[in-house]
Amino acid sequence: MARMAGRRALFAFPVLGVVTFGVFAVAAASPFDPVKAYAGTAGLTASQENLDQLRANLGVDQPLVARWWDWLTSALQGDFGDSSVMRQPVADVIAERMGWSVLLAATAFLVAILLGTGLGVLAARRPGGWLDRCVSSVAYTLEAAPAFWLGLLAIWFFALKLDVLPAGGLTDAASDVVTFGQVASHLVLPAAVLGISQLPWFFLYVRQGVADALAEDPVRGARARGLSERTVLLGHALRSGMLPMLTLIGSRVPELITGALLVETVFSWPGIAAATVQAATSVDFSLLAALTVLATAAVLLGNLLSDLLYGLADPRVAFDG
Repeated sequence: MARMAGRRALFAFPVLGVVTFGVFAVAAASPFDPVKAYAGTAGLTASQENLDQLRANLGVDQPLVARWWDWLTSALQGDFGDSSVMRQPVADVIAERMGWSVLLAATAFLVAILLGTGLGVLAARRPGGWLDRCVSSVAYTLEAAPAFWLGLLAIWFFALKLDVLPAGGLTDAASDVVTFGQVASHLVLPAAVLGISQLPWFFLYVRQGVADALAEDPVRGARARGLSERTVLLGHALRSGMLPMLTLIGSRVPELITGALLVETVFSWPGIAAATVQAATSVDFSLLAALTVLATAAVLLGNLLSDLLYGLADPRVAFDG
């Protein structure tokens, strides 16, 4: 296990380097001017000399490779630079928003795994039954439904029509204090929408895995020994059927990150979505690179977690092979 984690860590460094260089290259080719974005309305009346001086101060007058290398060497020392659009250090921008994004994504992932696993097991007990047909139809429909559309639909129904949940934000509009109760109530809709958008894949994987496990000889033998259906289902079929789902965890991380950005935007959740959009439109090199590193690292960690969980669940898998 340690050797595999070490190999993945060594592999991650060149991947992150290539990804960050790609960010700088795409940003350099963007039609947006970071100097004008930084100057705002003042840039409309500023002289070319002042704009050139501002361009030099921001470092965007340097060649692409020089800008990337300066950022990379500073980042390796823990300095991610200053955000030109947020007017504060990149580390502070991320620290202020990352916790809320992690809370939303973790809650949604938990909802998707628990609900998808539970429904998948129930559907696999009677393949072709009414529950299997109904839930499978809904799952296939949700696969094609964009997360932002689900978010808008949830706001219309629960916030506007029923008026039972807040439409967005972190706290009530009239409150200037962040409390647990307010955060919890405002978290319900975005976490549910993001979790439901990820649910179909977990449901379908578990349903198929458990259904296949129920038809295997070891499970038939457990039933022949007189074990209860609950023991057969949870103690034998579920463990075997969950193995394919474990590999799904890592592959869903990119979709989870993308969905989280959309959901945060729809619900005005104070995560990194707004910072990402502003960094992209303003060509904020430092912030864009740091956010991309975080997203790429999350994907790599998700894949590593999937392999570790699969290896722990199935002793036949060799970690160091």
